[in-house]
Amino acid sequence: MSEAKPDPIQPDDAALSGVRSRLQPEARFGRSEVVAIVLSLLWLALVGGFWALMPATEGGMTALSATMSLVAAVLPIVMIWVAAVTARTAREMRAEAQALKSSVEAMRSAWINQSHARSGQIVEKKLDEIAAAARQTETAIVTFTSRRDSLSTQPSADRKAALSAPRQAAPGEDQPALALGTPAEALAEPVSVADFIRALNFPDNAEDREGFRALRRALEDRTMAKLIRAAQDVLNLLAQDGIYMDDLRPDRARPELWRRFARGERGREMAALAGVRDRSSLALTAGRMRNDTIFRDAAHHFLRQFDRTLTEFEKNASDQEVAEMAETRTARAFMLLGRVTGTFD
Repeated sequence: MSEAKPDPIQPDDAALSGVRSRLQPEARFGRSEVVAIVLSLLWLALVGGFWALMPATEGGMTALSATMSLVAAVLPIVMIWVAAVTARTAREMRAEAQALKSSVEAMRSAWINQSHARSGQIVEKKLDEIAAAARQTETAIVTFTSRRDSLSTQPSADRKAALSAPRQAAPGEDQPALALGTPAEALAEPVSVADFIRALNFPDNAEDREGFRALRRALEDRTMAKLIRAAQDVLNLLAQDGIYMDDLRPDRARPELWRRFARGERGREMAALAGVRDRSSLALTAGRMRNDTIFRDAAHHFLRQFDRTLTEFEKNASDQEVAEMAETRTARAFMLLGRVTGTFD
């Protein structure tokens, strides 16, 4: 796997503009050039006045004397301009050095900022990994810390009834007698815990045959059918506002809390069951509860049905099965609506 190359350092725009301004060429005539021009003119004026006031000599000037006079007149001007050029060069070098220093400082600041940004992203990634690990640990704790039934004494979830235990025959009675008016559902095999949990989660897609089979089995039970239809109504209404249970990631609560809630306990400790933290979903649901009477009636009906069914389900379910029930779409809808309506207070 090839390593990702670091992003090039991009200095700040303000620093770059300062560097560019220092690197721009100076004006043709600076202060040193003006001083050199003034001194040159002054010297030429002095030389001209000297030649004008000097008395004429007999025999005129020789070539040597003329050359010496010319050198004496020009040499000071040359020296003046050498000094001016030297001063200008020194000034330009100082400006370039300052510009280079500013550029280095700008690149250093940009590097520090990018390093902080990269370190912040790394820290955020590490925090996400820690949170994921904490959720996995919490799931394990939820599974093993609460009361657990022995596998040797408890039937499997595919065989155990979800809401009601099968009727026991009286002593000495080979087969229980049925009254003439016994309803048909009393003769049907009870819905298993596994099918009940699959039904509460609803089918994932059109190809989920197990989900549809479990849903049909649960709808044959009158108590389960009331809860499932109420949950379906609520989920459809929530979907109208773009709220889907698969998008929610509620905090997990221990099965012990679900059992205590099912037995009628309320109070501050039960607030852990309201594990939905998504602010947008909570705000949209609360607004819908205030403004939509149909949604409000459907939500309260669903909460009552879930509470009643949970009371019966808790009696037959193990802690693992209670934890699996709490992960279903129906249970997440109960957490969301329960928090909005204050059911867990």
